[in-house]
Amino acid sequence: MAMFVRPIGPEDGRVVARVLTGSWAGTTTIALGRGELIDAATLPGFVAELDGEVAGVVTYADRGDALEIITIDAVVPGKGVGRALLDAVRAAAAERGLARITLITTNDNTHALRFYQRYGFDLVALHRDAVERARELKPSIPRKSDGILIRHELQLELRL
Repeated sequence: MAMFVRPIGPEDGRVVARVLTGSWAGTTTIALGRGELIDAATLPGFVAELDGEVAGVVTYADRGDALEIITIDAVVPGKGVGRALLDAVRAAAAERGLARITLITTNDNTHALRFYQRYGFDLVALHRDAVERARELKPSIPRKSDGILIRHELQLELRL
């Protein structure tokens, strides 16, 4: 089982759009905490391949002193794809001399919260009821996931 992670290239448009659509019901996502709609398929990022097949995608935005992860999707779970994608973002941030990586997720995303904290991210802020405001821009955001009301944004940070 060989994993290879590479920067998203111009030839990856369809693959990135397919992964994002499968996870986010389209390529347009909300930059949580910023109230901005972003076409994540146009962002820089990385593609992970496992035995020659697409296994995951991460996209990020440059925020001056930080890279902000906008989307991260491991299509093949349990094989280290998420960690490999985070490692690639970490290396990109370090190459630029940036101080941190940030991301925001929602309160229902308990699996991801565990994953991010195990990787070394710290929870730095809670934005109460922020998802209600986000739904004004993207009404398709579901109200519940796994029996949990989706209401709050949780901001995490990894210091480099």
